[in-house]
Amino acid sequence: MDKIWMQGARFLIIDDQAYNISLLERILSRAGFSNLHCTTDPRQLEVLFEQIKPDIILLDLHMPDVDGFAALKLIQERVEEGHYLPILVLTADVTQEAKKEALHLGAHDFLTKPLDKTEVVLRIKNLLKTRFYHLQLQDQNQLLELRVQERTVKLEQAKLEILQLLGRTSEFRDDQTGQHTQRVGQMAKEIASSLGLSDHEASLIERATPLHDLGKLGIPDDILLKPGRFSPEEFEQMKTHTTIGASILQGSQFPDLQLAHTIALTHHEKWDGTGYPNGLRGEAIPLAGRIVALADFYDALTHERPYKRAWSTEEALTEIQKQRGLHFDPQVVDAFMHIVRKESYSN
Repeated sequence: MDKIWMQGARFLIIDDQAYNISLLERILSRAGFSNLHCTTDPRQLEVLFEQIKPDIILLDLHMPDVDGFAALKLIQERVEEGHYLPILVLTADVTQEAKKEALHLGAHDFLTKPLDKTEVVLRIKNLLKTRFYHLQLQDQNQLLELRVQERTVKLEQAKLEILQLLGRTSEFRDDQTGQHTQRVGQMAKEIASSLGLSDHEASLIERATPLHDLGKLGIPDDILLKPGRFSPEEFEQMKTHTTIGASILQGSQFPDLQLAHTIALTHHEKWDGTGYPNGLRGEAIPLAGRIVALADFYDALTHERPYKRAWSTEEALTEIQKQRGLHFDPQVVDAFMHIVRKESYSN
């Protein structure tokens, strides 16, 4: 127990009898307490409570204007939930009914008048010890909560780094900069926001998108890096990167990876039902898959790969407009074009 804290504890003493106030001041001063605030006017309770922020309250039960029961109600309205503020009731005569009512309203102990100085000091010290340990526990809980929050942030950062590294791993074989996955993720987030998705949903799509081509790890280099067009057999094998990626990501309990699984499986589905691997049509394709399909398509067209030249922005936008309602969800195209126009005007 911290003796300095105990001696500096803030007292609020409310009793309409000046004699009782004077007696308590003498008793408490001799016991080493110095931070004493007293009033004989219970109407000053609210103001003094806010000014002093007491560690303990000594309260007479029978007073004019505002009696002890009304005072207890006012105090409880101002004590934060979960906080412990000891209230010691002073009274000459406490019936069982009065005691029950006072305890119900937040009183913690009773002192019967005339006051015995030894009893006064012992009861107050016991209440202040409980107050001190409660404050210590609160501090420890706050520190623990802060540490948990710090660990949570670090774990979230580590998870995000792992997602990014996995995405870069899948792209490194045909995009040595490793930037394709990040660009697609950023574009997918912007499209999601333009469609009205919440910040949380848009950020989740951004984090999950870099894993959309994770299944490329299962595609042989002679197909993945082949210049020119695939043969029908090669294209069939290339298409399996969707199901391979989905298999790798299947069964996770984390929302990021659950969404990554959905995107990996569906980002090559087409609005008109001619896509792969399942030939889904329209809104049967998850929205995240529809968004990433367009973001991936645009980025792949406008950047050079071993097997293709980079298209100009104008060429890519023209092609996307042609594919509105065929390859791509019309609303997703419109949201994308809104982003492109906004960026053009700002440049």
